[in-house]
Amino acid sequence: MNTRRKLLVALGGSALLAPFGSFAQQAKKPVVVGYLRFADQPSSQPYIAAFRQGLQELGYIEGRNLALELRFAEGKAERLVVLAEELVKLRVDVLLTSDTPSARAAQRATRVIPIVMGTATDPVGAGLVASLAHPGGNVTGLSNMSNDISPKRLDLLIALVPRLSRVAVLVNPANPATRLELKSLEEANKRTGLKLLALEAKTPDQIERAFGVMVKQRAQGVVMPIDSFFSQQRHQTAELALKHRIPCVGGSQASADAGCLLVYGPNIEENYRRAASYVDKIIKGAKPADLPIEQPTKIELVVNMKTARALGITIPQSILVRADRVIE
Repeated sequence: MNTRRKLLVALGGSALLAPFGSFAQQAKKPVVVGYLRFADQPSSQPYIAAFRQGLQELGYIEGRNLALELRFAEGKAERLVVLAEELVKLRVDVLLTSDTPSARAAQRATRVIPIVMGTATDPVGAGLVASLAHPGGNVTGLSNMSNDISPKRLDLLIALVPRLSRVAVLVNPANPATRLELKSLEEANKRTGLKLLALEAKTPDQIERAFGVMVKQRAQGVVMPIDSFFSQQRHQTAELALKHRIPCVGGSQASADAGCLLVYGPNIEENYRRAASYVDKIIKGAKPADLPIEQPTKIELVVNMKTARALGITIPQSILVRADRVIE
């Protein structure tokens, strides 16, 4: 074969290889992330949007190199394991969970697929990880530190309500994290001497009955733990608190927008944006066991002045000057 023919063959071969190479690159399987949430889809939208934004900033575009499989238990704990197993059968690359119940359901469904917690109250106390610094196993992600922050919500209620003596605490029996928050409040209450009324509710009807008990027991305020179901029912709880004139202090920013008087807690949307970095690291080869649990670096205070006026409560200037956001 002369030199000219060798050149033509070489060029022809490279022309054939180039399309196949680019085709193989285009046909690369997209990253599939399964999302599992204890509550419903509408209450999840801000968090999913923040997670998508975080992924986009890292180069993951839905429909191109990313696919999301979303599952919502609608506040029904018995559905979580079924949905988790469904996502495992789809062989997702990573599972993103929205709360302690969904993280536990995901962990029960698989010990192999990496699990990233978008938020969880106390991952160690809930038995999800061995420690914050060294999670071990297949679970990592972010904590909301809500059990550490809860006593501060109690302090805010004390500052708002003169001669406060009885405080209700909503507890979701389907979410062990709310029980951990109650324990934290009870420990903090040893120095205040208030009467805490722990009221369980895991359905809308039970929430309504719980507020009825608050009225009968003459509760002067209610503390709302961070909980997906309570977030789902945030408009109901805010309306009942206003109807019965019971000041509400919560941990979810969305609760303040719905009408809760005060909210003190982490920015959960930021948690989900940060969760994208965990997914990225895992896709690139990192092991969940080696990725420390991240904790919020900033806790935000939100005041709903519209609710304060409706309740006839004067928000102390000491609280207003510290507020990160005031809803008029």
